[in-house]
Amino acid sequence: MKHKNNIRKTIAIVTSVAAALSLVAVGVYLFTNKDNNDNQVTAVTPSPSTTAESKPQVYRASLFMTGDALLHEGIWLDASDWGRSTVYNFEPMMGEIAGHAAKYDLAYYNQETILGGTELGLSGYPAFNGPKEFGRDMVNMGFDLVSTATNHSLDMGEAGITSSLEFWDTQNVIHAGTARSKEEADMIKTGEVNGITYAFLSWTYGCNGLQPPVGKEWMVNIYGDGVTYTDRRNEMLEQIRKADEMADVVIVAAHWGTEYAMEVNADQQQLSLAMSEAGADIIVGNHPHVIQPVSWINNGKTICYYAMGNLVSEQDALENNIGMAGVVDIVKTVDRDNVEVKVENARADLLYSYHDAGYANVHVYPFSSLTDAVLPNYQSIYNDYINNVVLSLDPSITIGSVFN
Repeated sequence: MKHKNNIRKTIAIVTSVAAALSLVAVGVYLFTNKDNNDNQVTAVTPSPSTTAESKPQVYRASLFMTGDALLHEGIWLDASDWGRSTVYNFEPMMGEIAGHAAKYDLAYYNQETILGGTELGLSGYPAFNGPKEFGRDMVNMGFDLVSTATNHSLDMGEAGITSSLEFWDTQNVIHAGTARSKEEADMIKTGEVNGITYAFLSWTYGCNGLQPPVGKEWMVNIYGDGVTYTDRRNEMLEQIRKADEMADVVIVAAHWGTEYAMEVNADQQQLSLAMSEAGADIIVGNHPHVIQPVSWINNGKTICYYAMGNLVSEQDALENNIGMAGVVDIVKTVDRDNVEVKVENARADLLYSYHDAGYANVHVYPFSSLTDAVLPNYQSIYNDYINNVVLSLDPSITIGSVFN
């Protein structure tokens, strides 16, 4: 919860003048309405407009969050009729999830792999490069927050970052995590929805050992470990502090954690607390390619989705194809010169990224629309992952109410 006492001098001056004028008006009225016989003053009841306190103004916004768009080769081949078309259409595979995301005021996903476009040559694992049409379709379907700082940010080098950012700049979206200049890297991305201002930041632990060009370390927001990468944690935390001064709510996309581990590691716990103390209100984690718990941290100050898992992928293990979606409500109350901002009603639900044995017919389903024909024993699987993973740190999280 944030309490921001924003005392505006102009408001105070206007209020004082208005109050003084009201007193003068009342005095004149009393003086001119004396009874001529007994000089008694006629009682006057001030009008409601001079006594009633203004009601607090309440602003609300909802935020939808989900995980990694991990674009293996089969995904973009499937979107082009397996190479028989030069047109890429991702809406059939992603539309069911996006249709729900579009119901919320803001919708976030993590662009795990670079969208450098066909001009750089499309490629899959281990050095990914996907078609820009994926991002276009996701934005057209309602996503408007995209993180680009991931361990695959440098798969196509500087050219990949430049090409992808040139694309993102053409879209109606706020993106963060990679940059073409120091000035761009230092810029804190902000927006406003329903009268609520927000700042959006994105940082990754590293880039699979790949380094930005010498002198261009700012190209990717890498918080580092001090061994493989320069330790920039203080820089990251300082950016969060500045963002906290600029906006009502601070959203941080954190690319962290142990791959394929559903447990939160010590570094995530320490870093999430440091982020919260610096001013982060919502932390949405990615990278492990499996889901991890959701928890309120720092005495309820910050909601942390430690890992959302994959949004879409062609990994084979069941746990890699089960992803998470989350929603929170942001409530801003303005009462005269006091502003209170709360993040509340955190909920979570599961999704399933399907592909057949030939890595075709990719489709992402909410669990609520699954059948046993698509995923046998899906209801038992859902209950297992919810109870043993999602709620393992904090049973207060609401389950469901995301894909309604």
